[in-house]
Amino acid sequence: MRIDKFLKISRVIKRRTVAQEACDGGRIEINGKPAKPSKEVKIGDMVKVSFGNRALLFEVLSTDEKQTKQSAENMYRVVEQTE
Repeated sequence: MRIDKFLKISRVIKRRTVAQEACDGGRIEINGKPAKPSKEVKIGDMVKVSFGNRALLFEVLSTDEKQTKQSAENMYRVVEQTE
């Protein structure tokens, strides 16, 4: 699954266009490397999302495209969150 689509479906970022802009701006990293919006994300990948002075590091647990609002939280596990 593409990283921009994953961020939207998992509700880490509300809109796919915002996720694409974040990738283009270098604020999304997969396994320590900057990610483009089309980068494929796999189960077990570590993703870091940075916005301003906040950062969220999480591990991908599922890449299933059919998620409800309640099950979206089960797509990833937060490893570290900084404010």
